[in-house]
Amino acid sequence: MNERVEEKATNEGESQMLEGGCFCGAVRYEVSGAGYETCNCHCSMCRRASGAPFVAWFVVPKSEFKVVSGTFKELRSSEHGIRGFCADCGTPVTCELDTDPEVIDVTTCSLDDPEQLPSKTDVHTDTQLSWIRLSHVS
Repeated sequence: MNERVEEKATNEGESQMLEGGCFCGAVRYEVSGAGYETCNCHCSMCRRASGAPFVAWFVVPKSEFKVVSGTFKELRSSEHGIRGFCADCGTPVTCELDTDPEVIDVTTCSLDDPEQLPSKTDVHTDTQLSWIRLSHVS
């Protein structure tokens, strides 16, 4: 997900605590703040790393992201960045891009309540799968 999006999620302006983690519960995190960028990424790296047709992400300053239990295993998935995932169950949770070292991308569906941060746009649609139909305009 090396394109940055300009649209903000619906929580802009109101600070809140978001919590999430991996499938097995070994890794848990908290995010505090507001106004997160959100998107669905259709790049081939996100698809391959997740085994899904696209990945929903939200972007936060690293200072607002805190791992509260467990640790991530990391994989340099390309020359652009490092992906963090649970070493036990393999759930992808983060992506840190070399081009934007002050922020961390977090998988929206690793949140306990992903409905809190709906994706506002789609990126890398030039490489999206042909059978994906977008329901909102990018």
